[in-house]
Amino acid sequence: MVTVGRIARTQGHRGQVIVDPATDFPEERYKAGSTVYVRREAGMAPLVISAARIHKGRPVIAIDGVDTMNAAEELAGCELRVPTDALHPLPPGMFYEHDLVGCSVETTEGLAIGQVARIESTGNASRLVVHGRSGGEILIPMTDAIVTGVHLAARRIVVHPPDGLLDVNVTRRQRF
Repeated sequence: MVTVGRIARTQGHRGQVIVDPATDFPEERYKAGSTVYVRREAGMAPLVISAARIHKGRPVIAIDGVDTMNAAEELAGCELRVPTDALHPLPPGMFYEHDLVGCSVETTEGLAIGQVARIESTGNASRLVVHGRSGGEILIPMTDAIVTGVHLAARRIVVHPPDGLLDVNVTRRQRF
C-alpha cells in the first residue's frame, strides 16, 4: 500500500472531508466510486468515495457511511492508501516517490554517496534527500543533467554531480 493523501479536516456538517493529496492525479484518485484505505485497529479498512470535487486545489470527498461531522472528524489525520497495483502508470523518466526512497545513490564513477531518505518537491522541481555515507543529508536535484540513471530493479540511482554538490551539506572533515 502507498499513501495517496491525508484527511485534513471536515468540510461542512454532512460528513465531507478535505484531503491533502499526495498524488499527481487527484481528479482520478478521488472520484466517486473509488476506494481508498485507512488503517484501523483491525487493519486496513476500505472507504468508498461517494462524491468528490476539487476546491482550492484540494479534493473534498464524501465517503459511504460517513454522513455526519462527528463521523468525519474521526477520520481527520488518517492517511489514505491504495494498493501499489492501483497506481497509474507513469511516463518514461517519471517515478513514484516510494520507488525511489531506499535506493542507493552513487556517482557515475562508482563512488557510493548514500541512500535516498525522502523526496522534496517544490513546485516543478524535486530533489533527492540522501543520507550521506559520512553522515548528514545531501540534496540532489532531480534533473537529467545530474541524475543520469535510475535502476529500480537494482534499487540504484546514478548521478553526475557538479563540482561541490556533494560537499554542500557535510562538514569539512567528512568531505567526499
